[in-house]
Amino acid sequence: MARRPRPVDAAGVEGERHRFGLTVRTRMLAAFLALSALALVVAGGAAWLLQRGQVDTRLDESLRRSAVELKTLGASGVNPVTGEPFTSSEDVVVAAIQLVVPGRNEGIIGLRADRAPLVSQQDVQVHLEDDAELLAAVAPFVDGELNVLRSVMTATADYRVLVAPVTVAGATGSADSPGTAAEPAALVLAYDRTAEHAELTRVFGTYALVALGALVLTGVVGWVVAGRLLRPIRVLARTAQAIGDTDLTARIPVTGNDDLSHLSRTVNGMLDRLETSFESQRRLLDDVGHELRTPLTVVRGHLELMDPHDPQDARETRDLTLDELDRMNRLVDDLVTLATVGRPDFVRPAATDVGRLTDDVLDKVRTLGDRRWLVDARADVVAPVDAQRITQALLQLAANAVKFSAPGSVVAIGSAVSDDGARLRLWVRDEGVGIPPDQVGRIFERFAQAPAPAGRERPDGAGLGLAIVSAIAEGHGGRAAVASTPGVGSTFSLDLPAATPGTATSGTATSGTATSGTATSGTATSGHAATAATAPTAPTATTPLLPGDDTGAPTHPDGRTAP
Repeated sequence: MARRPRPVDAAGVEGERHRFGLTVRTRMLAAFLALSALALVVAGGAAWLLQRGQVDTRLDESLRRSAVELKTLGASGVNPVTGEPFTSSEDVVVAAIQLVVPGRNEGIIGLRADRAPLVSQQDVQVHLEDDAELLAAVAPFVDGELNVLRSVMTATADYRVLVAPVTVAGATGSADSPGTAAEPAALVLAYDRTAEHAELTRVFGTYALVALGALVLTGVVGWVVAGRLLRPIRVLARTAQAIGDTDLTARIPVTGNDDLSHLSRTVNGMLDRLETSFESQRRLLDDVGHELRTPLTVVRGHLELMDPHDPQDARETRDLTLDELDRMNRLVDDLVTLATVGRPDFVRPAATDVGRLTDDVLDKVRTLGDRRWLVDARADVVAPVDAQRITQALLQLAANAVKFSAPGSVVAIGSAVSDDGARLRLWVRDEGVGIPPDQVGRIFERFAQAPAPAGRERPDGAGLGLAIVSAIAEGHGGRAAVASTPGVGSTFSLDLPAATPGTATSGTATSGTATSGTATSGTATSGHAATAATAPTAPTATTPLLPGDDTGAPTHPDGRTAP
């Protein structure tokens, strides 16, 4: 009874795990996380550099706008706070300090030569007047004519500084009459770049924490997903561990339609073939053991009972022992033949003249026994077959026909091709005892033997001959079949692929004449053509048709079956 494949559940089999270093799952996850971390770092670093540059650009634009506004204020000549005209540069600087609202991380002061800085009364975050290094760095630009925008690094901070000297249009005082209007003054605006960049750093610190959390979450999800993706491989390993020489039923459950599912199906197919092969080997060994046990028992029993001092008993025992050894030798030869069935060179097709092959087989089989040997039909075509293997199969069928038929009865061979030339049929028919219907289905199995007819002993043989015939037919890409009627006879046939349509050549189909003993068959011809039947008939009884033939219609002169 065939055993049903036993699926292996990934969680149900706890096989021994041998781990050398990191597992594939761990390596996959580590590589994935490393790539993800690299992507996050590259993306974050690029964004940080871009944002840092944008911060510096924003600071410079803000300072330049302040410089433009200061120039516009000075050019107006009127203090918008008091509505009175500016009388000095200092007035412009004071008005600018009152009007400008410093931004975040920005400071503002007014500078005059050799005098204390002018400071804002508003809430300013950066007190530039407290940084002596900054004051010393910008003092040389107070009496200049152009605005100066530069970075200044002090012990307190890293500043981006604008020094804007002030000029007043229409202010009182001139070069001829010196006054306060001629006294230089400048507006100093500065951003604390360190504080601005610190805010950016805090933002990207938050980004780093979020990225780390994303990596952790990715790792957890990736571990689960990688486990599910690699599950067929783990199950494959556990299935391989679960398979033993006595149990080959383990299979991998297949889900989905991806590469790993295809791998699972492929491995299951391999396991099916292995199970079939091992089962066949086990059955063969069981059958061989059963078949060899009998002759060995017979030989041992007779040797134990033999009287070595009685020459006649020793001679009889020797003859019996040699006969049993010959039977075992035939059995071993048949087993060796069957063992080569799966090899690529078991069948070596070559272009073969089927008509010539039919004649050669007839010459060989007529010595097998006292029968009326006939040729039902002869197909003069060339087909790609292994002549030696086909001869072996037909000789085996002829030998079987002799075993199961009476002396003087008809045993006929024949060959024919189908109308389209695609199939070649070779057969051997006899007028023997036939095969019971319940035995026809298993007649080609190994060690299968039809029961002996009533009142007759079962012919010698291990039941491997027809298995070899079937293997030869299958090796050609065809099949072996039998049609039999108990008490009438049997027809064994080989249905093989022939040449492609149109390659069959016209020839002469011969109808064999009866021969007695070892007499050869004759050839009946009429003019240039002769008739032959692909459905062989016995002279005294109706013989079953060949498999696939529905009528006993005659063939064409070249041996092709009629429609």
